[in-house]
Amino acid sequence: MELCGASALTWRRSINILPPLHSSHRPTSVCEFRRFRVWCVKTDVNGSSQGNQMTVSITGATGFIGSKLVQRLYEDKHSICVLTRSKSKAESIFPAKDFPGIVIAEEAQWKDCIQGSTGVVNLAGLPISTRWSPEIKKEIKQSRIRVTSKVVDLINNSPSDVRPRVLVSATAVGYYGTSETQVFDEQSPSGKDYLAEVCREWEGTALGVDKDVRLALIRIGVVLGKDGGALAKMIPIFMMFAGGPLGSGKQWFSWIHVDDLVNLLYEALLNPSYKGVINGTAPNPVRLAEMCEHLGSVLGRPSWLPVPDLALKAVLGEGAIVVLEGQRVVPARAKELGFSYKYPYIKEALKAILAQKVVA
Repeated sequence: MELCGASALTWRRSINILPPLHSSHRPTSVCEFRRFRVWCVKTDVNGSSQGNQMTVSITGATGFIGSKLVQRLYEDKHSICVLTRSKSKAESIFPAKDFPGIVIAEEAQWKDCIQGSTGVVNLAGLPISTRWSPEIKKEIKQSRIRVTSKVVDLINNSPSDVRPRVLVSATAVGYYGTSETQVFDEQSPSGKDYLAEVCREWEGTALGVDKDVRLALIRIGVVLGKDGGALAKMIPIFMMFAGGPLGSGKQWFSWIHVDDLVNLLYEALLNPSYKGVINGTAPNPVRLAEMCEHLGSVLGRPSWLPVPDLALKAVLGEGAIVVLEGQRVVPARAKELGFSYKYPYIKEALKAILAQKVVA
C-alpha cells in the first residue's frame, strides 16, 4: 500500500480520519480525530484500495450478524466505526481491551464517522423473530426506515472527496412473500404480505443513496448460528417435541450460515462487481421437514413428533411466520459472481454450529 502526504492534494475542507486500527492512542470521542495528519491511500484502476485496507462504518454492529462482521474486519486490520444508539451496549460487546482502536459513535457523531469511510454497512433493525404486537410491527418497519434514511442522508450530504464509495444495506427474503411451489431469485416480484411491504420500503429508502455510491442490497434469509438468530430459539422447542418437524414441514427454509453471510457482506464491501440486489442465502434451500431431520440427526434425537404451530407461536408470536411460512429462494447473483460458500449444505452447517461453544 502506498501512502501520500495530504500536502499533495487540495482539499476544500478539513476531513476526519480514523486513527490506525492498532494505534496505542485510544480516542475518547470522534472529535479527537482532527488531531491526526491527513493521508490518502492510492487506489488501483478498479477503485479498490491497494492492500484492500478499509475504513468501515457499521449500523447494527452490536447484533448477531453485525458483531461477527466487526470481528472479521478487525481480524483483517481494517478500521471500524460502530454506529450505535447505545454506547454502553457497544462498549460491553467491543471492550477497548479486546478491540483497541475501534471507534464507538453515538448518533450525533455518525456524520464524522461516515465522512471519510471507505464503505458503510447498514444492518440496523428490530429483530423480527420475536412476538409481534401492533406496536412491535410498527417499530420493525420504522427502525429499518429511520436508520437507513439517516445513513443515506449522511452519505449524500458528504462532500464528494470524503463520501463513502459503497453502501451495503441489508434487506430480507421476506421481500418475495411466501410460497410452497415458487422459486424466487433476484428478478422475482415482491409479495403482498406485511414483511414484503417492510422490505420494499426498506430497499426503497436505500435506493435514495447518491448514484456515485455503489449500492449492494443483500436480501438475507434465515441466518443460522448457535449464539443468535432463529435457530437459537428453535432448538429448545425442537428438543421438547422429540425432534419433529415444525408445522407442516412442507414449507421451504431458505437459510444461510452466519459465517457465509459475513463473508458475503465482506466481499460486497471490497468487490466492485457486487451491486444491486443479491440474495443472502445458501445455494441449497430445503423444506423444513428435511432441516428438522438433519437437526435431529446432529443432535442425536429422534425426528417423529411434529412441533405444533402453537408451540412456536408461543415463543415467536406472529414472528413465527418466518419459520412456519417460507419461500424457496436461490442466490442466483452470488453464484454468477463466483461467491464461494463454506457451508452450501444444511447438514454440514448444522454440524459446524452445534459443535461450537455458545458465546456468552
